[in-house]
Amino acid sequence: MSRLKNALPLILLVAITGCAPEQPTAANVPPDSAPKAAPAASAVRPGKDAKNATYMIDGEPATLVDGVEEKTIVPGSASKQVTRYTEHAFEMDLNDDGQKDQVVLLTQDSGGSGTFYYAAAALKTPQGYQGTNAVFIGDRITVQDFKADPERPSQFWISYGEGQAGEPTADDPMNMASKEFRWDGALLVEVSAAGGTK
Repeated sequence: MSRLKNALPLILLVAITGCAPEQPTAANVPPDSAPKAAPAASAVRPGKDAKNATYMIDGEPATLVDGVEEKTIVPGSASKQVTRYTEHAFEMDLNDDGQKDQVVLLTQDSGGSGTFYYAAAALKTPQGYQGTNAVFIGDRITVQDFKADPERPSQFWISYGEGQAGEPTADDPMNMASKEFRWDGALLVEVSAAGGTK
């Protein structure tokens, strides 16, 4: 009886610790449970040219391969978001470092009726071309002109036609507009927007 009485605390200790919930450790935490951060634009590896660079569109990276990126919108769905490098592109020294950068026009289509246009640039660096953020221009526009501003060496502009609300999408847009952009040292920004061509 005295042996059982002396062993009782030990039995209770084993029973209590055996029922204690398992504490999470690095070995038993699922790998997907850790929070994931989006890559910073400056942390993205530069591309060999503007058609193979990474641009930030609405805060999300779009990495082009030969001018195209296809991204699944919903897992398991056939719908894709397609980002494209267009033929509207030219060279200029946008950030005043003595190197010729590539200024580009990108489109993004998510499978609906809209095709969204963005202005962006690929800055030339010793490692390759670093894509900038992309600035939204409009939906289903008709580009008239896209080039460097001869009066302001670090700026460029676009003139384009855009559709009116309620206008059939098959019609050529009649409303003309223009926008101007510049590199502010960290981001590509719009500096003007006006009706009429430049």
